[in-house]
Amino acid sequence: MTSTHLTRPVTASVTETLRVAAEVALPTLAGGVIKRRPAAMGLAGKLQVDRPAVKLLSRLRDRYDGRPLKLRVPGRSVELVLSGEDVGTLLAGAPTPFSPSTVEKRAALGHFQPHGLLISDAEDRRPRRRFTEAVLEPGRPLHELAAPFARAIAGETAVLLGEAGSKLTWDAFNVAWWRLVRTIVLGPEARDDEMLTDLLERLRLDANWAYAHPRRKQLRERFHARLAGHLGRAEPGSLAAAIAGAGDDGTAADQVAHWLFAFDAAGMVTFRTLALLATHPAALERARTELPDADPAEPQQLGYLRACVLEAVRLWPTTPMILRETTEETGRGPVGTTVLIYTPFFHRDAQLPYADRFEPDIWLDGRAEANPALVPFSAGPAICPGRDLVQFCTSTVLANLLREHAFEQVSGPVIAPDRPLPATLDNFHLEFGVSRNAP
Repeated sequence: MTSTHLTRPVTASVTETLRVAAEVALPTLAGGVIKRRPAAMGLAGKLQVDRPAVKLLSRLRDRYDGRPLKLRVPGRSVELVLSGEDVGTLLAGAPTPFSPSTVEKRAALGHFQPHGLLISDAEDRRPRRRFTEAVLEPGRPLHELAAPFARAIAGETAVLLGEAGSKLTWDAFNVAWWRLVRTIVLGPEARDDEMLTDLLERLRLDANWAYAHPRRKQLRERFHARLAGHLGRAEPGSLAAAIAGAGDDGTAADQVAHWLFAFDAAGMVTFRTLALLATHPAALERARTELPDADPAEPQQLGYLRACVLEAVRLWPTTPMILRETTEETGRGPVGTTVLIYTPFFHRDAQLPYADRFEPDIWLDGRAEANPALVPFSAGPAICPGRDLVQFCTSTVLANLLREHAFEQVSGPVIAPDRPLPATLDNFHLEFGVSRNAP
């Protein structure tokens, strides 16, 4: 039986609490937790804000022997995890006594998915988790709908490459990515419904402010009505069709809103992985060896490309802060204590021999699995149910991009095998030169 008791915490000084706030929390919040802000991310990339945050937490871990740090936050009980073992314990203890539904998440995600799985209480969580798993099929490398998804990906990447010409920018990629996401989730008739995802973006920008921004009920109703129209068609070959037979409890629209939100992060990961492969020739050559000679629209597992995607998430986590809230007495703080995991610290820990380099093999040889603090999709009972579908989509997009084309990074920070990788990577301002491979 897994223990739910973390190491007993120590109390931070006022100075330490202020430094955690200034160097860890504020830069993360400024970049946009629910919807990334391109200007803020551009500045964060130039300043490499994650580097001092990781160094600060490394010093605190060494100072307090890895014990959790109780921060001096007025009116709140907040603890910061500083050991990998505590990360594993915390994530294994969901949904009780360490609930994924925290006051911070409820305030933020309630703007566009008030009944979403991630912010549901333990009772509501069970049927919503069953529904989500029935549709997304975690644990299956190839989703039941992998064939139509692969065809959609092949078609959309071909359009993207035709539109991009000799240069691929984030803006061009993002337009194509959202066409693909709407097709996969809602069906081909939703492909060009930019209004749907524009409405969601506006709600997510509000959600960045959590409690500090009033909820716009009419805007959310407009988004949900438009989403319900697409779900109602249940187009064959889309997740909407799977939803129709999955036993929805009436909150499917909120669950789908979260999937769309998560797919935004997956697009960022795909573009960052492309940057890694474009600048690491040996990894690129190895990735190309697993590309099938068969029809690119046929679904493939693409194990090495999936490992590259996981490694991009390790290097630049799309969820930099994982939060849990205690729901019962744990012997280490009142009920309602917020416990914080800052993932860049654990993923870039200087004690890891591969901390600042691109090392996809850790996801294939057991090293990552043996480290409870490497959590690209979280872990435990609340692990992301869409993890396998996301890995399939991202790796298949990359396979289609790389099959006949070469990419050269032409803007952004220097990324190279012989130097430490940037601690913060701004995907919004990456650009690639594009050329056809030699026959």
